[in-house]
Amino acid sequence: MAAGALAGCGIPVFGGTDERGGDGRAPVPAGARAECADVPAPGDSKERELRAMWIATVGNIDWPKDPRASAAEQKKQFTRLLDTARQMNMNAVFVQIRPNSDAFYDSPIEPWSTWITGTQGKDPGYDVLEFMLEEAHARNLEFHAWFNPYRIARHTDLDKLDAKSPARKNPGWVREYGGGMWYDPGIPQVRELATKAVMDVVGKYDIDAVHFDDYFYPYPEGGEFSDQATYKAHGGGMDKGDWRRRNVDLLIEDLSRKIHDAKPWVQFGISPFGVWRNKNSDPAGSDTRALQSYDDIYADTRKWIKKGWVDYITPQLYWPIGDPRADYAELVAWWAEQVEGTDVQLTIGQGAYRVGADAAWKDPAELSRHLTLNDKYPQVRGDVYFSATDITENRRGFAERLRDDHYRRPALRPAAAGGDAPQPVQETAAEPHDDGVKVTWRPSRDAATYAVYRADGERPGCAPVDPGHLIADVRGGGIIDPGAEPGRTYTYYVTALDRRHHQSAPARGVTVTAPKG
Repeated sequence: MAAGALAGCGIPVFGGTDERGGDGRAPVPAGARAECADVPAPGDSKERELRAMWIATVGNIDWPKDPRASAAEQKKQFTRLLDTARQMNMNAVFVQIRPNSDAFYDSPIEPWSTWITGTQGKDPGYDVLEFMLEEAHARNLEFHAWFNPYRIARHTDLDKLDAKSPARKNPGWVREYGGGMWYDPGIPQVRELATKAVMDVVGKYDIDAVHFDDYFYPYPEGGEFSDQATYKAHGGGMDKGDWRRRNVDLLIEDLSRKIHDAKPWVQFGISPFGVWRNKNSDPAGSDTRALQSYDDIYADTRKWIKKGWVDYITPQLYWPIGDPRADYAELVAWWAEQVEGTDVQLTIGQGAYRVGADAAWKDPAELSRHLTLNDKYPQVRGDVYFSATDITENRRGFAERLRDDHYRRPALRPAAAGGDAPQPVQETAAEPHDDGVKVTWRPSRDAATYAVYRADGERPGCAPVDPGHLIADVRGGGIIDPGAEPGRTYTYYVTALDRRHHQSAPARGVTVTAPKG
C-alpha cells in the first residue's frame, strides 16, 4: 500500500491451534451450562458485513506477479496481499484457483496452471492451495475458492496445452471463440468435468466457499459460438437461448446440491455481470441499457436466487452513481429487491480497477459513496473489490478513504442459513500487558472463531454485547489488545462463532485497567 498508508492495524493472536485456549485450557464441553445463561446471543446487525477482495491469478493480474519467481518469493507476495486485506479490516479473500481448466493445487484431472510456474503442468514444488489456505486462515480471512467453469485458454492451439489437459484429451469438447478456447457448456461431460474439479477441492481442502465469477457462455465478440452440432444433439427442440440457459442452470443446481451434501458449511456464491436484463427487454429487469447476462452469456442469475441455488450473489456493479447506461444506484436497488425474502445474501462487486480511469472515476471518493448508498438497503451485506492489486496501490488514496470512512473497525461476516451457534466460551480473563491488555478465554469445542468486545469502564459481568464494541474476530485462544489506552479501565466480553458465523451468547465479562506505561 502506497507510503504505508494502511499499516499497523493488527491485533496479536495466540493459542488455540489444538483447540485449547491461549493459556492451555481444554475446550468447554458440549452441553455445559453458560456462565451468563440469561444473556441472549447477539442478533444480526448492520455492523455485520462481508469485506473482501478478489485475488486474480489469470494473466498474473494479482498473484504471482512473476510466475518464474522462487516459491519463497511467491509466498512473500501472497502474504503481503493478505496483510493488506487485514490492514483494510477485510474479512475474506476470493482467490482464483482454476483460471483456465488448470489448477493451483495438485489435481488428479487437470494440469498445474501456467500462471504459477510459467509452464502449464510444471509442479511448483509446494502445495499452493494449502499454503494459501493456511495463511488466510491464520489471519482469519475467509477463503473463497474461485473457479472458472468453461474457459480453457487465451489462444487456439491445443498442442500448447499440457498433455494432462482434458481439453487436449477431448478436442471434441472444445470451441474456438474470440481468439481463445472454451468448453462447450451443452456437452454433459463438460459439466461433469467442472463439477469434478470443484468437488475434488471441496473434499480435500478446508475452503470456506466455492466461487464463480461472470464467465459462463463467452461474452459476445462478433460471430456465433459454434455449438450448433451440440444443440442438434442435445437441444430436444428447445429454443436455443433457453437451451443454453438450461445448460448453465444444470451445472449450478447440481453443484449447489453436491457442495452442501459434502460440507454443509461451505457456501456457494456467484459474481455475475451486474445487469440481468434491461427493462426494455423484460418488465422485471432494471432500468438500464447495458449488456444482459440472461441474453448475452446465458446466465439466468435472477432464477438462481429465486431457486436458492446460491448462498450469496455478488453482482459486478462496475459503474458510477448516475451512469446513463447503468446507474449504480438503480442497480443496487434492483438487486436488493431480488434477494428480499430469500436466504441469499447480497454483496456488491466494486470496480476498484476503475478508480482514476476516466472523468466519472477521477474522484477517489466514488467508491466510498457507493458504500454510503448501500447503507440505505439492509439487504446489502458487504462488498468485494476487483482487485487486490488496486487495493494495494491505493490510487488517489481511494482505499485509505474506504477504510477511514467505512472500515475503521473489524466486522463479523453475516450468518449463513442453517446450523446452530456454538457453546459459549468460559473463564474470560484479562490482565495488563507490556503492549496493552492480554485477554484469554477457555474456548468452545464447536467454535471456529471468537469475537472480542471492549466496552469503556466497569460494566456488569453478564450483559449483552454492543456490536459497535467489536475489536477482534480471531482464530485462537487469546489476544493482545494494543488499542487499550494507558490507565483506562475496560470490560472485555468474548463470544464464539461457528463456520457459518452463528454467534453464541457472551461469557462473563472481565474488567481490567490498562497499564500506564
